[in-house]
Amino acid sequence: MPRAFLIVMDSVGIGGAPDAERFFNGEVPDTGANTLGHIAAACAEGRAEDGRSGPLHLPHLDALGLGAALRLASGARGEGMDAEPVGLWGAAEEVSPGKDTPSGHWELAGLPVPWDWSYFPNTNPAFPDEITAEVTRLAGTDGILGNEHASGTEIIARLGETHQATGWPICYTSADSVFQIAAHEESFGLERLLKLCEDLAPMLHARRVGRVIARPFTGTPGAYMRTQNRHDYAMEPPGRTLLDWVKDAGRETHSIGKIRDIFAGRGAGHVTTGTDRELMGHLADCVDHAAEGSLTFANFVEFDSLYGHRRDVSGYAAHLEWFDAAIAPILAALRPDDLMILTADHGNDPTWTGTDHTRERVPVVAKGPYSGQIGLRAFADVGASVAAHLGVPSDGPGTSFLMGNDVRL
Repeated sequence: MPRAFLIVMDSVGIGGAPDAERFFNGEVPDTGANTLGHIAAACAEGRAEDGRSGPLHLPHLDALGLGAALRLASGARGEGMDAEPVGLWGAAEEVSPGKDTPSGHWELAGLPVPWDWSYFPNTNPAFPDEITAEVTRLAGTDGILGNEHASGTEIIARLGETHQATGWPICYTSADSVFQIAAHEESFGLERLLKLCEDLAPMLHARRVGRVIARPFTGTPGAYMRTQNRHDYAMEPPGRTLLDWVKDAGRETHSIGKIRDIFAGRGAGHVTTGTDRELMGHLADCVDHAAEGSLTFANFVEFDSLYGHRRDVSGYAAHLEWFDAAIAPILAALRPDDLMILTADHGNDPTWTGTDHTRERVPVVAKGPYSGQIGLRAFADVGASVAAHLGVPSDGPGTSFLMGNDVRL
């Protein structure tokens, strides 16, 4: 019985979104944003030399069709990515009215978001009084810190000492539909922070705020560091997704990285978390041991969290090169009837203005029993194709691309 592996390289967009002018970083529309294309150009021009050097080197992903997908999506050449594809390749574009993590993942899993998310204004204060009152009630404090749009690392560095002195939680947001709470794991307490976020989440979800995110940190003033104990309390998907389809068919599912949080635990099955390097080990274990007919769904978030939001071109390029080398033996270990699809959920162009996600098309490249070009597809076609490969019923709007005119078995 065939197995499937759906791998999300978080934020590795390839430009070309036809509606990019409707999405903004500050006052600047995302028109022309191209995460992979601009990183490749920076590497070729010697502008990404911190910790790495030379043109972007992604031979294994390029062989599957990553460079060809980039050219299809946006017309960008992608210096050094000109291999003739041997895998299944194409690009996908999103219809959900957002460029956030839940929207991208839900739609990849066959469920476009049917509403507009709620966002907080870029003002100070950013949050309505009733929300801050509920946070203070749940936290048992006399107030909150922050109450603004901010970078997580910056606001912790700026307000961490005051937080430790007062015990007040640090609350902030971004251009995404999120409410984030940062607190010191020791002086505030990790379990206390997680309970605060969990108890607050229903109020925010009722307002269509997509996620309440716990952002724990440790350290001392001048040397604070966020930990791996982040937890997202996401709104539950409003319908069935690929994880539900597979689980309801009696199959095994494995969720690697943020997948459990993104889908509010629905259909998550066996769950593993950690750094991207740890997650790569978990993925290798699933390739070696996952049951026949199973689905492994993985998110590698550090492209986005460590390099995209921080506008670190060299770091993003180095992480792409690490990923390409690390995925190679895993691709080689796949069984003949396995299907592994590598894609993304949105862009986060590190050369772009601002610090937020960018609206882009995403690559869809795969190794398995199929090869050839799938063209420009919908995000939801990815979930439909995985379901078709596994032979499980699907009820979303997507259409499988596995039996297209240019696809070969």
